[in-house]
Amino acid sequence: MAYTKRLDGRKNNELRPMEAKTGVVKNADGSASFKIGKTWAIAAVYGPRDLNPRFLQNPKKGILRCNYGMMPFSGSGDRIRPGRSRRAQEIAMVMTKSLEPVVDLSAFPNSVVDVYVDLPQTDAGTRCAAISAASMALADAGIPMKDMICSVSVGQVQETVLADLTYNEEAHEAPVSDIPIAMVHNTGELSLLQMDGEISREDLMKALALGKEACEQVYKVQVAALKEKFKK
Repeated sequence: MAYTKRLDGRKNNELRPMEAKTGVVKNADGSASFKIGKTWAIAAVYGPRDLNPRFLQNPKKGILRCNYGMMPFSGSGDRIRPGRSRRAQEIAMVMTKSLEPVVDLSAFPNSVVDVYVDLPQTDAGTRCAAISAASMALADAGIPMKDMICSVSVGQVQETVLADLTYNEEAHEAPVSDIPIAMVHNTGELSLLQMDGEISREDLMKALALGKEACEQVYKVQVAALKEKFKK
């Protein structure tokens, strides 16, 4: 049977409800909270500060260092592995590579900017929520950036291309593909493109087009949250 109706009643191109807020971690240099459906990411930024040990320092540019973790009570399934699991380290690396294209590392030579993201609640799309929260937190910290990074997951259940899959959709008995993307907003370039599963070239193009439209929606939520801070 074709997958024609989503389990939560959303349209194929519809994202789960989103919420975003900055300044949520008071002792951080910048911070942000980003929720999409039941997935919730909190990002805190510290720095720029001196990079130690000193032999890692580069007089021409600094480094961006990301950390990612799920809280023990954040959800269910075999992906919930608190602490520095192999998966958490892989996602932290993915986050760093996704965010680096928009961060002006030359603005803080010999220094490091640390980004810590924790997820108190999860329901698929965790790395995308983490990247979106981290981008907001970097902006909140005043780190020089040439653009925002917005991130969302798209994919396919059976033959239906969808935006923002839930955990239940990812675990559907039909063939499923999951495609996390991150987009440099002003240029539309992708700083992240991963895929789990199989999809035809034609449907991949449809999914990427849908993902870019979805990223626009994420971006609006990010910008609204950043502007809200300066209204106070």
